Amino acid sequence: MRGAAVQNPPGRCIDCLMQLVLHKEEKDRNEIKRKKKIEIGLLLAPGLLIFGLFTVYPIIRLFWMSFFKWDFGSFLDQNFIGLENYKTVLLDPDFRTAFTNTIVYTLVTVPAQMILGLLVAMLINNITVGKIGFRVAYYLPVITSWVIASLVFKYVFNTEGMLNYFLTNVVHLTNGNIHWLDSRWGGMTVAMLLGIWKGIGWNMVVFLAALQAVPQDLYEVASLDGAGAWQKFIYVTLPGIKGTVLFALVMLTIGGFNVYTSTKLITDGKPGHATEVVLTWMYYKAFSNGKFGYSAALSFIIAFILGILAVIEFRLMQNKDQ
Repeated sequence: MRGAAVQNPPGRCIDCLMQLVLHKEEKDRNEIKRKKKIEIGLLLAPGLLIFGLFTVYPIIRLFWMSFFKWDFGSFLDQNFIGLENYKTVLLDPDFRTAFTNTIVYTLVTVPAQMILGLLVAMLINNITVGKIGFRVAYYLPVITSWVIASLVFKYVFNTEGMLNYFLTNVVHLTNGNIHWLDSRWGGMTVAMLLGIWKGIGWNMVVFLAALQAVPQDLYEVASLDGAGAWQKFIYVTLPGIKGTVLFALVMLTIGGFNVYTSTKLITDGKPGHATEVVLTWMYYKAFSNGKFGYSAALSFIIAFILGILAVIEFRLMQNKDQ
């Protein structure tokens, strides 16, 4: 008995008991983690299934379609043609017109929205009375339907529209109606005016949040150093909202490439596809001409361009962090 007591001292028994307890606790924790993983998986499964069916699969299918001759006459017999669709898109003069229109639309609307939005944000940030009212007033165009706004602009700038009536019959500045929408750059100008009007409010909200995050101490120090309003804007405001400016620039550029509703409803590509943009041209080739392979290739060309923009954004953000 004494030998057994020596071989199994009380301390050893307590250690063994503690190890059993710790092992059981670890086992229980692992079981809880496993159950949580199952619960998370069950919660994510419906969303992932929908995402896979309606996002991932269509993208893969569209990419596969871009390498085939796929139109109304070849639904049952698609012929693999490699990069021919991409070549056809890049050599198509109508696509180049649509792409040029998209570039011009983006180059005009993006800076205008940012400058006017920042200006409105600075004005609202500096007033003490009526901030909420001004914010609501400038944000209303953002939540206005693109369809309604486009039809209103089309009515205003139509040959027999409100603007021509005002210029001809009210202020007598013109002798006849001006055909605003019957030329390439006339129609594009109206679409760009709509894009700028719709985007000022969004930029105002974004820049207003950024301006309110700039420390007021910096403005006080700048005032003590004798800086004027312009110097404060250049050396305090702009550096303080640099990240927001970059964010707005990238988002608006992507939005410029995705313009569709306004040009579709205001000009519908007329005259002679001169006012097409890349998305309206893609829609026309797919659903009017039945050139689905062509449209699939066009969509991935635009996606490639937007991917380059995303890389530029990442690099600029990296440089900013450094």
